[in-house]
Amino acid sequence: MGVELFWIAAAAAQPGAGGAQGGAPPEGMPAFSSLITMALIFGVFYFLLIRPQQKARKEQERLIAGVKTGDHVITNGGILGTVTNVKDKTVVIRVAENVKIEVLKTSLTSVTKAEAEAK
Repeated sequence: MGVELFWIAAAAAQPGAGGAQGGAPPEGMPAFSSLITMALIFGVFYFLLIRPQQKARKEQERLIAGVKTGDHVITNGGILGTVTNVKDKTVVIRVAENVKIEVLKTSLTSVTKAEAEAK
């Protein structure tokens, strides 16, 4: 009897055998509905993931382009200092008296303008 139930269950699972229709869309649902669903998913990903990353990247580029001598900066390693020299791809930061280090501009995470602190 157990073998007979197995064959009945297997036959009912076959498409077109009165069971579920497999991967075919339900009647009345257009075939392009899956395309619309994929477009909506892409739209959600764009507005929740891609667009904010692009904005953050542009903000970082603007921050790096505006670094000048005298600005107070924080690096992604947590080093705080004052910019003493700006080069092409690097900046020289004074972190203590007679202690200067050179870091890549891309490692800067925060820049406080010197004029803002003077006020």
